[in-house]
Amino acid sequence: MLSLGSGGAKSTKPSFVSYVTPEEIKSEKDPPKQEKHPDLLPGEVEFCSANPILKYTQDDLSQRGVFGTLFCTNFRVTFISDEKPQEKTDKTFKNKLYGENDIPLMCVDHIYGVYDEKRKLITGGLVKNKYPSKMIIHCKDLRVFQFSLTFSKEEDAKKIFQGIAHHCLEEKSLKCVFAFSYMGTPSPEMQWKQETVMFDSPEDWTQEMKRTKANCRLVTENENFELSQRLPKYFVIPLTIGDLFSYQGKGLPIWCWSHYSGCALFKASFPPVTQEDGDFQKHLDTMINAVAHNHLYSVKTEDLSESLPNIQDIQQSYNKFKQFFLIENSTDFWLSDVKWFSSLESSGWLDIIRQCLQKAVEVVECLEKDNTNVLITEEEGTDLCCVISSLAQIMLDPYYRTLMGFQSLVQKEWVAGCHAFLDRCNHLHQKDKEYHSPVFLLFLECVWQLVHQHSPAFQFSETYLTVLSDSVHVPVFSTFLFNSSHHRESVMKAESPLAQSGPLSCPTVWDWSVQFDSKAQNFFFNPLYLEKVKHDRAVRKPHKPKHQRNLSLPSTAFKTPPKKGFFKDETDSLKKMLRVKRLSRWRGSPDAPTATTREFFESWQHRPLDYHGLLLPCLDGPAVHIWMQRYLRWIPEVYILGGGSVAVMTKLMELLSQVQDLKRVLEQRDSSQAAKLDHRPYFQHRLLSFDSSGRLSSSFPFAYTCYRSFKPIIPTGLMQSLMVTDSLASQEDEASSVVSFV
Repeated sequence: MLSLGSGGAKSTKPSFVSYVTPEEIKSEKDPPKQEKHPDLLPGEVEFCSANPILKYTQDDLSQRGVFGTLFCTNFRVTFISDEKPQEKTDKTFKNKLYGENDIPLMCVDHIYGVYDEKRKLITGGLVKNKYPSKMIIHCKDLRVFQFSLTFSKEEDAKKIFQGIAHHCLEEKSLKCVFAFSYMGTPSPEMQWKQETVMFDSPEDWTQEMKRTKANCRLVTENENFELSQRLPKYFVIPLTIGDLFSYQGKGLPIWCWSHYSGCALFKASFPPVTQEDGDFQKHLDTMINAVAHNHLYSVKTEDLSESLPNIQDIQQSYNKFKQFFLIENSTDFWLSDVKWFSSLESSGWLDIIRQCLQKAVEVVECLEKDNTNVLITEEEGTDLCCVISSLAQIMLDPYYRTLMGFQSLVQKEWVAGCHAFLDRCNHLHQKDKEYHSPVFLLFLECVWQLVHQHSPAFQFSETYLTVLSDSVHVPVFSTFLFNSSHHRESVMKAESPLAQSGPLSCPTVWDWSVQFDSKAQNFFFNPLYLEKVKHDRAVRKPHKPKHQRNLSLPSTAFKTPPKKGFFKDETDSLKKMLRVKRLSRWRGSPDAPTATTREFFESWQHRPLDYHGLLLPCLDGPAVHIWMQRYLRWIPEVYILGGGSVAVMTKLMELLSQVQDLKRVLEQRDSSQAAKLDHRPYFQHRLLSFDSSGRLSSSFPFAYTCYRSFKPIIPTGLMQSLMVTDSLASQEDEASSVVSFV
């Protein structure tokens, strides 16, 4: 095993099992070689570098690795190998901004240093001391990098270590983020961004109200943030609210979505109220009454801070959960594999996902079954309110299950809804951990559960969700960079004078052409998506909105609407009977769903499944799964060569292609249908991305190569406790020792 000395000390000649040895490092007598430098992005600046650096391939026993140069720029940490690639592989799924050996600075989670064979977490105090012999970087996308600094010059090793630690871990100003230096030219492939509704104008909100037939009021008084800096620039509220400027907009119920029956979903910021705040309590009661007036004078309220874990609990649970996927070597993996499921369950992360989905189902039940207005609240109204409101809309509205609809939903509920991405994601590495929490990742986890259980209902794939979770930590896009709409506008205006040409403009994450070409973007689409069939002859309502929702339950499940004459004669007496008398709250603990919710799910489950209607998740026992693509894609021990989901998907796509060909043959027989052939291009050209899956692993399309042995490397004592014979262990060791590095 390679012996690593303390910082600055040169190690003796180590013994390597792999094909790379220290003798391959060019000595002073060797002719100087041409220095390698990374291809810099527009606005990217190189800070420091060191060579030679040994990049380990995460196998402690064999100490395999590759020598090269380690760089630190204002955008990333990047490693360039000294070895010439044996064969140039044209990757179908390649990110334009960073590669497999690049780490965006914002993506760095923790850095560990090995001092005298002792692993220590790097903080600001340790940076100024001696540099470690080995540096380990844990990334927020769960990649793990290990570099040996013992072979480079002491000055270079110290400089690269301090440079990486400073730019990745130290608190910084927002203007130091690479997005404000990036000067990428607008891509001609801007169609996706343009089709995504950004909800940054009154027209966008008006169109959404028209689509859902909402009977509410659009507020434009906060256009210059005179009402509140924590509220969106534009938002929608109930019609009966008059005074907007009381209490700086606190307690205002903000409209999220309207059901076809007339009831609607609202969210609000309700700070804790004491007995001395009598006037403010009256203000909150007035806001609740305004929601009740929206439909049938009924409303159900829920304080999510009482029924769901808080943001600190979410952070702690995820910190425990992610540790099982940050694998530094094969031994760590096989040790964790012994108690894999019990360890994951003890983290509580999967249970939090289940609780959020359960709460969203309860909201859906109130809207769909009870036809009751729903008001969800929390102290700020921009964390769990965003999670639950978004999930409920996905379950109820098939438009939000399309790719453009989902992106518009994120814009509406999260970006325009003032979720504090900057603080929650800790983009600036601030020491105050009170505000850090992966709330948006929790939402994506819940969406993945729905996609996993009801794949034909979603136009986008799990690869799309995985890439979206990675893009949160890419410091190029403005989408996930700010805490509110006011924060975004104030920063962009302040930094505009620094731009050399015109006003400052950062791309949005929805312009996927910044990261991927059109062929790679095909992976974002789900080939199993059951697109709604349009029958031209059956169209009788020419004014039907484009994404009109279907009734998910038969008409017998709802009460027959009374005649107009009833409302004309009995409106006044009905108002007196129902006025604010149906105010209620959910009862029962989050761990035990109510009997009515169980009946609601079972009733839906026994009906014919409509992928364009109501969609509910199964939450019993093992129904909540691990998002395997995101969490296991960098662990070679779990790879299935030529198998896994990619193999299943390939076979299904082949069958779909054959069906598509048969449909085209039938359509060609009818000359009147020939013009419609161009409207179905999806399956045929997307097959090109999977034609080589037989040579790939289950981690495709993210990991193409495997550096670690698939053989279990378990300590002898643990083997004996697992009842593994010594003879079998020796055979395994002999077999693994002859595996060559590829």
